[in-house]
Amino acid sequence: MTTQFVLLSVTLILALVNVLWAAVSRNREVGLRYSGGPRDHDAPVPVGIVTGRLQRAQRNLYESLPLFIAAVLIAHAAGHDGPLSLYGAWAFTLARIAYLPLYAIGSKLRSVAWFVAVTGLLMVMAASVVPV
Repeated sequence: MTTQFVLLSVTLILALVNVLWAAVSRNREVGLRYSGGPRDHDAPVPVGIVTGRLQRAQRNLYESLPLFIAAVLIAHAAGHDGPLSLYGAWAFTLARIAYLPLYAIGSKLRSVAWFVAVTGLLMVMAASVVPV
């Protein structure tokens, strides 16, 4: 298995961590009785600040994750698992790992992490087309 596939696996684990962290945060706000039920009615309390951030971070990851998966798979299928795709995969994965807690605490550095992740994604996508 290539390092890019390992990093893709780590990113998928991160996606699960993000889902669980947001769910636990929301459960603390509304209680297990509401969360465990059918949720036919509005929640008893609005979404809190941190929970909202975690939910938005999750949506943000889900927007770019399919692109990252496809780029890694295409680069691999094309035989372009070179330095460009490797460094891009590292940048994407590490930046996404940093993005989640940065967003949760409300740091503006999350924008830097997002930019690094997008840059990494573009690197992997470029490697898919041009072997480097």
